[in-house]
Order: sequence, then structure tokens, then C-alpha cells
Amino acid sequence: MMRRFPIGSYIALLVAVAAMVLPLVWMLLASFKGQTEIYSLPIQWLPSSFAPTNYSDALDVVPFGAFFINSAITTVVGAGIKIILGLMTAYALVFIEVPFKKVFFAIVIFALLVPQQIVIIPNYTLVASLGWLNTYQGIIVPGLASAFGTFLFRQHFLSLPPSVLEAAALDGAGHLRRLWAFVVPMSTPTIAAVALVSVVTEWNEYLWPLLVVDRPNMMTLPIGLTLLQNTDGITNWGVLMAGTVLVTLPILIVFFVMQRKIVAGLTAGAVTG
Repeated sequence: MMRRFPIGSYIALLVAVAAMVLPLVWMLLASFKGQTEIYSLPIQWLPSSFAPTNYSDALDVVPFGAFFINSAITTVVGAGIKIILGLMTAYALVFIEVPFKKVFFAIVIFALLVPQQIVIIPNYTLVASLGWLNTYQGIIVPGLASAFGTFLFRQHFLSLPPSVLEAAALDGAGHLRRLWAFVVPMSTPTIAAVALVSVVTEWNEYLWPLLVVDRPNMMTLPIGLTLLQNTDGITNWGVLMAGTVLVTLPILIVFFVMQRKIVAGLTAGAVTG
């Protein structure tokens, strides 16, 4: 019996891939176009030349170096603390007999379901009252808790062999040593998955930094892109697309470098009940 060719599945896959990839392709091609080429009808997909004029203009107009440093600091510190907090919280939920453990895990699940936008006003009021506007701590601290990371780590820790940790405990290893010397080395794919999600979230965060930062020297890359828009209503989209490519490129490089471990980590977290 001949197997039927799943043409419907391939068409659905092609449509989904096109919806995700075409905006990125358009952004890349538009970053080499002049203003008249972008507005030309019918649509002209390929630029007349690939000269990096828009990139040099974008780098001249705004201080991308300072924006990059601010984004790198908030991303590295924010994502790093998120991972550490997630590891320690998940370890406590799985390997330590703490009272009301199920209640704490239910709170983690509840936090996954609550949109972060509804806590923006209380967070802004608190950060402003502490005098943290236009500071790194004002950008980083309110988003440090990661319910997604804690959930994924917990699901993975449930799949680890208990005998390893029992043997370590018999050798006198405390909880911190068991976590960093045994659990963490056995969890690198899951840590890579959580790291990528955290890095992408911190790098692309727009709304919260827009609220707490109004000084150019503290702006991150997504906020700095707004300075490329002219206030007279005539935006040079070629320059703006070039700036967007510069913002997107580092995160794509991180994804392609960590791709295999990310898929393995997300799968490991998904198959454990």
C-alpha cells in the first residue's frame, strides 16, 4: 500500500515558515534600499545595490555603542540572575522538604498565566519611589523572577536519578554543593534553553525600559531605535531597518550557536510529568 504524500502538512509548514521568515527577509533587503525604492510600486524586493550606506548613517545618527553596552549589561545581569534564581527555586521544590511546597508550585504556575503588563503600574510606582528611574537596577530588578525557567527546571529535575543525590548526601555534600556539583552538570541542555529564552526576553524588552528610561545615555538598543524616527513624520525606513538589523543580529547568532542544546533542553522539560 502506497503511503499518501502529506501535501497538506507541507503547505501548512510552508505558510508558517513564510509568515515568520518573510518579515525578516524584507527587513534585511530594505536596509540596503533608498527611500524611493522602499515606496516604489509595484513592490521592488531586491535593492538596486547592496552598499551599506544606511548602516553607516544609522551608526552616525545615534550612539549605537552606548546602546549596545546598556543592552549587554541588562541582558547578561538580568538573564544570569534569572537562571540562578530559577535553578535554586526549582531545586527547593524538588529536592528539599519545605512546608507548603505544592502551594509554592501553584504560585509559579499562576505567575505563568498572569500577563506581565498588569503589574507595570505597581512596579513603576515602586521603582520611582526608590529613585531607580534611569538606572540599571530600575531596568533589571522588577523582571528578575522567571516562572517559565522555574517550571522548566522543576520538570527536568524530576527526571534526574535520585540515587546520585542520595550518594552525594551520604558523602556529606550540602544542598548548595549538590546543586552546583551534580544537578547543574546534568542539566546543561535545559539551562541552555532557559538561558536563550531569558536572553531574548531581556535583549528585546521594549515597554519596561521605555517607561523607566528617558536619558539617551541609559537607553537600550530597542529604545534607541526610536531616535532614528524623525519627529516631522518623514522616517527614513532604510536607516531604521539597518538599525533593526544591527539589533537583531546578535540574538540570531546566539540562537544558531546554542540551537542543539536549546531543542534538547525544551524536549527534556516537556516529557516529564
